[in-house]
Amino acid sequence: MSGTAGTAGTAKPTGATPRYTEATLDQLRTQGDPLADEVVATMFEQGEVSDFNTLMRFFTTAGHKLPDGLPKSAASYLEATGMPPAWIDWDIMERARLFFMDNAAHINTGLSFAAMPATYAIPRVAKLLASTHSMDYPSRRMANTGQFVTYLMQTNAFEEGSKFIPAAQKVRLLHAAVRHHLTRSGRWDSERDGMPLCQEDMIGGQICFSILVLDAMHRLGIHMSQEGAEAYYYAWRVVGSMLGCDMAAAPDNLTEARAYADLYLLRNLGPSEEGVRLNNQLVRMYEDVVPGTLFDPIVPATVRFLVGDTIADWLQIPRSPWDTAAKAVPVILGMLEAVEDSSPLGEWALDKAGSLVSGFELASLTRGRVMQYAIPEELKPDYGLRSQQARNQRWVPPAPTSVGAE
Repeated sequence: MSGTAGTAGTAKPTGATPRYTEATLDQLRTQGDPLADEVVATMFEQGEVSDFNTLMRFFTTAGHKLPDGLPKSAASYLEATGMPPAWIDWDIMERARLFFMDNAAHINTGLSFAAMPATYAIPRVAKLLASTHSMDYPSRRMANTGQFVTYLMQTNAFEEGSKFIPAAQKVRLLHAAVRHHLTRSGRWDSERDGMPLCQEDMIGGQICFSILVLDAMHRLGIHMSQEGAEAYYYAWRVVGSMLGCDMAAAPDNLTEARAYADLYLLRNLGPSEEGVRLNNQLVRMYEDVVPGTLFDPIVPATVRFLVGDTIADWLQIPRSPWDTAAKAVPVILGMLEAVEDSSPLGEWALDKAGSLVSGFELASLTRGRVMQYAIPEELKPDYGLRSQQARNQRWVPPAPTSVGAE
């Protein structure tokens, strides 16, 4: 499970030599995920993808018997990847779970209003995301991400009965399918952009959902311990391993993660038409979740506050008087934290409120249904988004299945 995608980044820094350089990331840009890539290629060659997707709707819980009729390559993959990495430290994972419980609403805010928009400010990633049918409806990606994180932070995330492990296995294959389509489509400039969903971007995604969320929490004025922040990053390092990141190249700790993030974002951030369109969809989706229309302007204002003016301008997020209101959020949260610190009852009440808010956000996006991860059998015919009418429609999740413990 530690990854076999190459040896880039394996050398530890000595003296003042940085671990990550332009050359290191250039090499990672040429590498994919051999295990998942081979499984997906085999299923496409043998015409097994439709059957696999159908059967995977009934495999949502670790420890359950795999459905009969699975392609042989897929069954072998699911058996080989059905356990967490051998190096996992369960004490740190428990600290990460407690950190999530204590900061659930803040973490979801960081994911929704900082990490997600930041990925759209990476032109190569925005182009890739815009190529998938599911991105006609950004609520689907946000719902998938929210459900994924919720599964990760449950007490049984890596035990029999876990929803997280099957979700991670499916997401890894989904990423491989996108690589499969784009490398064969003739629409991806491999010489300029490297391999689609390459190791550089896979590790970068792990960084965005950890470092950028912690940065957003800091910007919001949320007080957190170094131990808690390190545990949260560690949990995403475990996730990276299970999603096929080359762990010999991935950062070992927050200090290394910061170095990777600085270099990765510096060399990749920029404006793009796809990024603007995807972010506009995302903002409209958030505005749909917020009741009424009076507070709609606070959505882009919050995104601008958390990602900064440069990225916000690249994404063409409008400036407004609400930008000042967004800057007052840390003051309000600071007052709430003072209440939380002053009494056990206050701490319980605010933790409960945060949990309810997180639950409401996820329920609003999923409509109370379990999200499914399927291998796309084709990508969109072009990189542009669909008609304005299609962009204004809200994606509706599929009806829940009655098979298994959904």
